[in-house]
Amino acid sequence: MVFLWVLALVWIIFATVQDLKTKEIANWLNFSLIIFALGFRFFYSLFSSGEFGFFYQGLIGLLVFFVIGNLLYYGRMFAGGDAKLMIALGPVLPFSLVFLENLKIFVLFFLIFLFVAAFYSLIFSLVLALKNFKKFRKEFGSQLNKNRKITYLVLLLGLLFMILGLFEILFFSLGILIFIIPYFYLYAKAVDETSMIKKIKTNKLVEGDWLYKNLRVGKKFVEAKWEGLKKEDIKAIRKKYKTVLIRQGMPFAPVFLISLLILIYLWGSGLWNFLF
Repeated sequence: MVFLWVLALVWIIFATVQDLKTKEIANWLNFSLIIFALGFRFFYSLFSSGEFGFFYQGLIGLLVFFVIGNLLYYGRMFAGGDAKLMIALGPVLPFSLVFLENLKIFVLFFLIFLFVAAFYSLIFSLVLALKNFKKFRKEFGSQLNKNRKITYLVLLLGLLFMILGLFEILFFSLGILIFIIPYFYLYAKAVDETSMIKKIKTNKLVEGDWLYKNLRVGKKFVEAKWEGLKKEDIKAIRKKYKTVLIRQGMPFAPVFLISLLILIYLWGSGLWNFLF
């Protein structure tokens, strides 16, 4: 397992550097991690004991995280590179030869990942908001005006639940959550509009880039869709436009690195036995 941990950490460090620099993760990084991890498991099983449980657990991990990665991608929570990196960790994360033990590891890793992602996203967005504070404040006010009616309705619903909380404390907690949701949404929207939109030259467009808005090309539109631009879209855009606005994603590879380090520490230090 030490070899697989080091392998995964080295690959994710490369992915993190690339993600921070270019806002994307190359396919070769993700696919090569899968190949090396499964290859090591296969040859270790072949020459060490002749039993292939170690290899089969890696295949099961790949299958489980293939499902998770696709759910996150098609649920529009992950970009393509992040989903593939999640899948690539599948052959690494089965630390045990027992499936139920590995299932606990998968669940724990995902919970760690969600916690780290929430904290990381909050810090990252706060830095962007403070960096562009004047634009952010103006955009937040604009978003509040645009969504005033639905915001007030949600706030009233939150207040209603808080009043019900006088009789049942669970309703009060739910009311507070509902009350702050609109502000989190408007905050995220304002950060996105002021800090995540960038004008670039069309000769620098790459496959998978997200358009900020639909572009008319001749009689057709190139749509700003979740899957990003295709090669034929880029070719068509370059014929008519010199610059375009694209929406940048948050570099998420650091979350994978931090989450994996925490999981390895819990396993190696023995705290895993305390948790489970």
